[in-house]
Amino acid sequence: MEFTKMHGLGNDFVMVNGFNEDIADPNQLAEAICDRHFGVGADGLVLILPSKQEEADFRMRIFNPDGSEPEMCGNAIRCFGKYLYDRDLTEKTKIRVETLAGIIVPELIIEKDQVEAVQVDMGQPGLGSTDIPITGVNKDKVIKEKLEVENEEYEITAVSMGNPHTVIFVDDADDFPVTEVGPKIEEHPRFPEKTNVEFIEVMNRSEIKMRVWERGAGVTLACGTGACGSTVASILNDYTNQKVEVHLLGGDLTIEWTEDSHVYMTGPAEEVFVGEWIK
Repeated sequence: MEFTKMHGLGNDFVMVNGFNEDIADPNQLAEAICDRHFGVGADGLVLILPSKQEEADFRMRIFNPDGSEPEMCGNAIRCFGKYLYDRDLTEKTKIRVETLAGIIVPELIIEKDQVEAVQVDMGQPGLGSTDIPITGVNKDKVIKEKLEVENEEYEITAVSMGNPHTVIFVDDADDFPVTEVGPKIEEHPRFPEKTNVEFIEVMNRSEIKMRVWERGAGVTLACGTGACGSTVASILNDYTNQKVEVHLLGGDLTIEWTEDSHVYMTGPAEEVFVGEWIK
């Protein structure tokens, strides 16, 4: 099986062309190929597939290292768009991609026939408690909700970007014990579908620093949907303006929540190498 290794700000993926390869068990393959000691090593397996919907150009499926299938991934869809363009699978620079979170539209920013960046219309965020979902509360917007975690109380803002995000504002994102607190919140019983967890330090009205614990993957260098959800949460709490630079361990993303209620994410996508999986 041929594959391509790509990353968006260090959030890395094994990309497989499902037009050419028949993947019988993608859940099991993800566990094996994403293993950083016995496999290729990645934060996820991404399949490039034909769409089942007439209104979409392609379909993207992504699988976490634990074999679970999330609804969407912002960094992965930027890599997805670059992969299609670089391999002449499309001539379009604005591509409609079917995902479990609905149709997402990445727009390729081309300079000298090279994909320099990708801007993605991530759609409208879900703000209600049933959108996340989170139990124990029935609200149109889950802002500054109290969450008890092993005798500690956290103040959370919850946002869905097609997948669930729980945002906690902290004084120092670098020093916060992400690996300790993250998994406890991910698997908290109030989140029936589990949750991604973002720890946010507000630097000023146009910049935030983010550290993330991803559902099914753990700590990653970047999370595109997390950056979007964190920006929405920052705006809801009146900490930032509508356009925000999000600083992650792997680099920066520009996120804007516009007047049409859509969230737009702009950032890079890079190819690392190609290879052949023989197991």
